[in-house]
Amino acid sequence: MKRRFQFFLASLAIALLTTSILGQHPLTDKNAKQDAIVQQMAEAVTLIESNYAGEINYGLLTKTSILGMLHSLDPHSNYMDKKDFDEFQTDQSSQYFGIGAQIGARNGQTYILSPFPNTPAERAGLRYGDHIIAVDNESTLGWPSIKVAEKMRGPRGTTVEIKVERPGEPKPLTFKIVRDAVPLPSVINALMLQPGVGYIKLGDATRGFAQTTGEEVRRAIEKLKSQGMTSLILDIRDNPGGLVSQAEDVSSNFLMQGQKIYSLKSRVRQMRAGDVFSRNTSPERFPLVVIINRNSASASEIVAGALQDHDRAVIVGETSFGKGLVQSIFQTPYGGGLTLTTGRYYTPSGRSLQRDYSKLSYYDYIYQRSSDGDTHNQKRSGGEERRTDAGRAVFGGGGVEPDIEVKSPTLTEMQLRLLGPVFAFTRQLINGQIAGLSQFKLESIQRNHVLLDTELVVDDKVLNAFRNFIKESKDFRFISDSVITENAGFLKERIRAEAATAHFGMETSSQALFAGDPQLKKAIEALPQAEKMAKNIAHSGKPSTDTKDNKKTEGKKN
Repeated sequence: MKRRFQFFLASLAIALLTTSILGQHPLTDKNAKQDAIVQQMAEAVTLIESNYAGEINYGLLTKTSILGMLHSLDPHSNYMDKKDFDEFQTDQSSQYFGIGAQIGARNGQTYILSPFPNTPAERAGLRYGDHIIAVDNESTLGWPSIKVAEKMRGPRGTTVEIKVERPGEPKPLTFKIVRDAVPLPSVINALMLQPGVGYIKLGDATRGFAQTTGEEVRRAIEKLKSQGMTSLILDIRDNPGGLVSQAEDVSSNFLMQGQKIYSLKSRVRQMRAGDVFSRNTSPERFPLVVIINRNSASASEIVAGALQDHDRAVIVGETSFGKGLVQSIFQTPYGGGLTLTTGRYYTPSGRSLQRDYSKLSYYDYIYQRSSDGDTHNQKRSGGEERRTDAGRAVFGGGGVEPDIEVKSPTLTEMQLRLLGPVFAFTRQLINGQIAGLSQFKLESIQRNHVLLDTELVVDDKVLNAFRNFIKESKDFRFISDSVITENAGFLKERIRAEAATAHFGMETSSQALFAGDPQLKKAIEALPQAEKMAKNIAHSGKPSTDTKDNKKTEGKKN
């Protein structure tokens, strides 16, 4: 017990030391304040040890104590124990070691949603809809999907045994798979939407700007140009951010040498503050539209803000998250880590995109928005006004406001409830268990596929098969015929998307949802406006020929 207590105090002292290194108070003043905090925490822990009726989890006590301290500074400073910090570093590295499959919870169980391309999972034969019932002879019954994922990861070259239940198979299938490096690409999709119009999906809720993002975007652009691309839609919706250096690289694809990408201001001497410029002597000059939403954050906002301030792209969608703070990463001796706010970034016009968090709880700041589901209008709420290179008014203080506002599509409560039954039905469908619909049966996964309108067509015959499936099911009795009729269009779209996931992978399945995406539709409509901007590229901004103050910020997280 004494050893655990000492570990707690040591962890706290390390966190205090890390923050004090970055402070501005005299050393004696800092030492006195640190001693007072450690003493108060020691007294609190002593009382807990002596009087608490339950079992004490010292690791959790340490983690939550440091988190509470950091969140009193700002909502983006964070503490990670060794396990979380290892996962954080893996996410930043663009790869991990495991089998390479997207898994998730559906209807209370964990399933393979899609094996990643060219991975051990795909080579072994795992497929969409496989129900994971055991990992290394341990039943997964009652496990959350995150625990299943953790069990499937492990050192490169080691073997994991996975047992799955698959519709149409008389008994469970067992796969022995050797773990290997699995790439985590930032570019999720790169394809031609229509002749001349390219589309790049950069990141999602789980993948942001990692070590290879800039190079991935360059490769995607070259690939699409070889297919005839003359204009581009860059989709950074739901991208949570990541490495600032990669936001620089992505922005530089479209900005001329000497055009500012952002400014970094910090009181910390160790942090190289200043202006960051594009170094690209031959940037892309085609028309560009960028789609953002309320979950586009930090590094995503650096890209959107820079392109907007230089009138290089039309921004479509919703006001972005509003994170203008930059964190530096510090590793602790016990293997954990701190991401500590050490600076603020500003767009080329001088805007801070940081939302005010002074009067909000951590939960409200991270998860809540105004009643209309979007962030506030910065102009109406007194946000700072700046001007783009062309003289357009833009505002700071709460994210990037789009040039063309289009709300994200939302699902009704019933539609959310229908997603589980749709998955259960499609799982049977692609395994040939739905009579009369053999054209949907999966033989093998085809990659890099562009979904045609004539493929995997979900018509009334398929919808009627779904009706019969629901009637025969004991789990989905809440779905009536009238509910199916009222949501027929939604059901057809979602069944097709799920079937596309099975046949072609998640990279292709999103194409089945494009037709019902109002933000993407508006982005295509905005291309003529983007073309006008592109014609003025040579005159947009006043590029500096002196970029000696340019700073690379590898290791900085935004």
